[in-house]
Amino acid sequence: MRTGGKAHRALRQKAILALKHRDGVVMAGDRQATEGYQVAHRRIEKVYKADSSSAIAIAGAAGPAIEMVRLFQTELEHYEKVEGENLSLEGKANKLAQMIRMNLPAAMQGLVVIPIFAGYDDKADQGRIFMYDVTGGRYEEQDTYATGSGGKDARNTLRRLYRKDLSREEAVRVALEALLDAAEEDVGTAGPDFVKGIMPSVKIISRGGFEDVPEDEIRRVAEAIGQEVTPRDDGLGTAAPPQAIAGVLTYCALEQCRKGACGL
Repeated sequence: MRTGGKAHRALRQKAILALKHRDGVVMAGDRQATEGYQVAHRRIEKVYKADSSSAIAIAGAAGPAIEMVRLFQTELEHYEKVEGENLSLEGKANKLAQMIRMNLPAAMQGLVVIPIFAGYDDKADQGRIFMYDVTGGRYEEQDTYATGSGGKDARNTLRRLYRKDLSREEAVRVALEALLDAAEEDVGTAGPDFVKGIMPSVKIISRGGFEDVPEDEIRRVAEAIGQEVTPRDDGLGTAAPPQAIAGVLTYCALEQCRKGACGL
């Protein structure tokens, strides 16, 4: 869209993910939103409480996505007041699919909204994760899922680190590692900013309800991951592997010269 000769782009939200653990589901997202090739917002929220036993994470065009979340929350609250009980988790997932389908005309113009929905199913006594496509197609994931521009990289990490029966703490760590790996590969995804104090958003849905993971816990886990990935000896990682590789290459080059293959 252009006004006064200036192009205006919709804010885009990038990486979100969800994974099961033994007591429910962990959902997480980075805090960055982009506008074209610029960072538009560094503290945007991407994971929202839907009701007492479910949550929704959003990727895509920020404006329509946040509006969809608000309407979804209102619909669930209205149902509870009218019926006197919560809508089933299946019913909530189906309602969200209907809302995504209604957004299809806007999606065809580039305002795509792709959420992840997760919650605790009291009847099944377990956490459940639902993914969607742009047409409103609803699909249940068994263990993990990630989407957004950094979703592929986050999915690779989740696939590598996930195992059945993770504890709450282990699941939070896996979620943060996946976001950190996505931030390494995807320019639209931001990792933790320790200087400005901006941490990824992590939420937990369990039998006990919806829970925000405290920011100091997120910082502590992210710092521990960073220290393991980047050794303390220098700011870029250990120098031993590059030195070893250089030694091997030098030896090979000398051997080739000795055999007369270097052209000297």
